[in-house]
Amino acid sequence: MNVAVLLLLGLGLLEAEGRCFFNRTQEHCVCYSLSQESLSSIIQCLPASVVEFRGGELERYVAFPISDLDPSAIEMLGSLVIRKIIFGDLLVPEILLARVLRFFSYTHVQELVFESCIFEGRGNWAEMAGQDLPILSLYFHNVTSAPLTGREENFSSLSSWLETLQELAVTASHVTSLPCGIGRVFRALHSLDMARNSLGDESLMPAFCKGAFPQLQVLSLQRNNLTSYHSVCKSVQLLRELQHLDLSQNKLMADPSSSCQWPVALRIFNLSGTGLDEVLTPLPPSLEVLDMSCNHLHAVDISLSSLKKLFLSQNMLQAAPSIRNCPMLDTLHLDNNSITELPWDEVKLLGRLWDVAAAGNPYNCSCSGAGGVQALAGLVHLGQGWPQDYRCHSPPHYQGRLVKDVLVSALQCNSAAVIVPVCVALTLLGVAGAIYLVRSRPRLVRPCLRV
Repeated sequence: MNVAVLLLLGLGLLEAEGRCFFNRTQEHCVCYSLSQESLSSIIQCLPASVVEFRGGELERYVAFPISDLDPSAIEMLGSLVIRKIIFGDLLVPEILLARVLRFFSYTHVQELVFESCIFEGRGNWAEMAGQDLPILSLYFHNVTSAPLTGREENFSSLSSWLETLQELAVTASHVTSLPCGIGRVFRALHSLDMARNSLGDESLMPAFCKGAFPQLQVLSLQRNNLTSYHSVCKSVQLLRELQHLDLSQNKLMADPSSSCQWPVALRIFNLSGTGLDEVLTPLPPSLEVLDMSCNHLHAVDISLSSLKKLFLSQNMLQAAPSIRNCPMLDTLHLDNNSITELPWDEVKLLGRLWDVAAAGNPYNCSCSGAGGVQALAGLVHLGQGWPQDYRCHSPPHYQGRLVKDVLVSALQCNSAAVIVPVCVALTLLGVAGAIYLVRSRPRLVRPCLRV
C-alpha cells in the first residue's frame, strides 16, 4: 500500500492540504491538492476505476527518490482496478514524469488524460527504451509544452509503447506542426484528434508523410487554420485506411486548377461550418455520411451512389436538394434553411429515406406546401421538431400557424382529383343518355309512320 501511495505522490499529489471524494456508484474519485499529511484521503481512491487529480505544482519534488519496486509492490500495483487517470491544472516537470511513467507498466491503466497542464523542461526518456505500457489512449487538452519539432529522439525512446497506442488527442494546445518522424512511431494508432490547434495547410504534408500513421482511421482537424480544400486532400492521400475525416470550423476554399484523390476508404466527411457557398469538388466517391451544415449553401446537387446520411441544416437553401442521385439515402437534415416546400413525391418514389428533419423553415402553406409536409409526416420520421417547429410563413392569413393544423381541402388543393371524376361521370351520363335515345328512337318514330 505504501508503494501505491508513493507512486501517486510522485505523480503529483504533494501539495497543500486537500481531500479526495470517492463516488462509489460511478467508481470515480477526485482529489484536490493533497499533502503527505492526508494520505488516508488518497488511499480511499484505490478501489476506483477512474481517479482524477486536480491542482498542484510539482517542481519541489523533482528530486523525489523513486527506486525500483520489489515483487510484493509490483503484485500490489497489479491488483489495482484503476483504468483511467486524469491530471488537471498541474505544473508538471517533464523529468519527473519521465521517471514515474515506467511504473504504469505494473498497472492496468488504459487511459491517461492531461487537462490544463504545463509541461516544464525536458525529460530524460532513455529509461523508457523498450518499456511496454498498458496505456492505449492518451489525451492532452489545453496543455503547454516545448515544441514537438526536434524531439524525435524522445519519441524513439518511447517507441516500444507508442507503437501500440490506439488513440491520441492533442487539442486546444497551440500545436503548429507535427514532424514526420513522430507520425512514423504511431504504427497502431487508429484515432488522432488535433482539434482546436494552429495547424496550417503547409504543416499537413510533413505531418502525414510516407509511413506516418499507417493504421489511422479517424482524423479530426477541426478548428485549425486550414484554408485550402485541395491542399488537405493531397496531404491525407497517403492515409490509406482513413475512414472518418473532420475538417469542420476551418475556412475552406477550392482551387479550380487543382485536383486530387481522397483515400478510397473515406466514408464519413465533416465539412460543417467551413464557410462554403458551394459544394466543393471532388467529394470522396464512397462517402456514406456527409455533413455540410452551418454553411452558406444556396443550392446542392450531389450524386453519390453510396451516400446514406446528408446533413444540410443552417444553410441558405431555397429548395430541398433532389435525392434521385443518392439512391441509398436514409437520413436528410434540412433544419433552418429557406425552404418553402418539401419533395414528398421523391421520397415516396425512392422509399429508403426515413429520417427527415426540416424544422425552422418558412413554409408556404398553400396547397402543395402544407399538403407536402403533411404527406411527408405520414411517410417518414420528421424528428423532435415535428410538429411544433414546422410553421407557416405564407400566405399571410396562415403565418405562424402550425403546418399540421392547416386544413388541406381536396376540392381546393387537388382540383384534378375532383374535376377528373366529375368529367368522367358526366361523360358516362352523356354516353348513357345517347344510348337511351338511340334505343328509344324507333318507338318514337313508328307512330308517326302509321298516320
